[in-house]
Amino acid sequence: MDFTFTAEQETLRGEIRNFLKEKLPPDWIGAEYAIDEEAFEFGREFLKQLAPRKWIAPAWPVEYGGLGLSLWEQVVFSEEMAYHRAPMINLPAVGYLGPTIMMYGSDEQKKQHLGGITSGEVQWCQGYSEPGSGSDLASLQTRAVQDGDDFVINGQKIWTSQAHYADWIFLLARTDPDAPKHKGISYFLLDMKSPGVTVRPLINMAGNSSFNEIFFENVRVPRSGLLGELNRGWYLATTTLDFERSSVSGFAGSRRALEDLTAFANETEVDGKPIIQQPLIRRKLADLWLELNILRYLSYRVVSLQDSGQVPNYESSIVKVFNSEYSQRLANAGLHILGLHGQLQQDSPNARLHGRFERSYVASVGATIAAGTSEIQRSIIATRGLGLPRG
Repeated sequence: MDFTFTAEQETLRGEIRNFLKEKLPPDWIGAEYAIDEEAFEFGREFLKQLAPRKWIAPAWPVEYGGLGLSLWEQVVFSEEMAYHRAPMINLPAVGYLGPTIMMYGSDEQKKQHLGGITSGEVQWCQGYSEPGSGSDLASLQTRAVQDGDDFVINGQKIWTSQAHYADWIFLLARTDPDAPKHKGISYFLLDMKSPGVTVRPLINMAGNSSFNEIFFENVRVPRSGLLGELNRGWYLATTTLDFERSSVSGFAGSRRALEDLTAFANETEVDGKPIIQQPLIRRKLADLWLELNILRYLSYRVVSLQDSGQVPNYESSIVKVFNSEYSQRLANAGLHILGLHGQLQQDSPNARLHGRFERSYVASVGATIAAGTSEIQRSIIATRGLGLPRG
């Protein structure tokens, strides 16, 4: 099996690197954990510089604003963007929603929504979780009642990333309360400027408000906002989740962090010797590098399935659980190797590596919860991957 990229793909990689070197500030350290308004606007402008090159979603068909490239070219693109910590602020739309609309949307919905994503003009957020519905997502209680040509939505969503900046939301709502819980849900596309939508930021344990809760009070959405069939939204939602769990770019972002940590261990001396010579640190870094390559090839397996026209299921869960737990192990190792200075935040003059591992240590706590807990992922792997009976 050949894991190398073609000469053409490596040429594309070089082109992307040169672009990023030109467009990102020399002191750019990324803003992936806390996106304030200034950082968000920078990210929006960055997307608009990608748009003329068709680089926001290069693997999308040409008619939807892409380049019609293979998924492997998309991998090259995603890896370079993640490695250089580029501000890809609309990933839910590019990575999850867009492919779902292409699979299930009407021609009118594709025309209405896909172009706005690939132009960088329209930002999306995801409305799945509710205060009482997280891992058991199908128990959600947000209601959508048909009223003439509209649906009227009432309810609440929570943990919605970047909702305070989003123009549109894709959400799940119960449309048949008498049906079994998986069979009475529909999938909607809703303008966030609709009357009755209220967004309230939540401060998380990392000290930022990237999460939000959203309240819907008699919000009207036209029937054209219904994606797919009425009461069949659960099946669309699981497709979206499979795309979300693919974690194709997770490997590259972790690789950059691990490179930084390894360089720190090589350059930092104790008693005249680099700390990387200490057996515990050396072994910890070696284990992380081995696991990083496992993550890489698990991700490539998912891409291979997608490239052959399949929608990965338990394969995405394998990548998701490994990636999220790896990010926690990496952050934990970073704090240990950096020592007490590793606990200092970015604005401290004594912070190490820009306070990145302090932020990632706190932010990664949610990694094994978001997009489905590790317990849920293991259940999917056991039942759908290994064929084990449900407990």
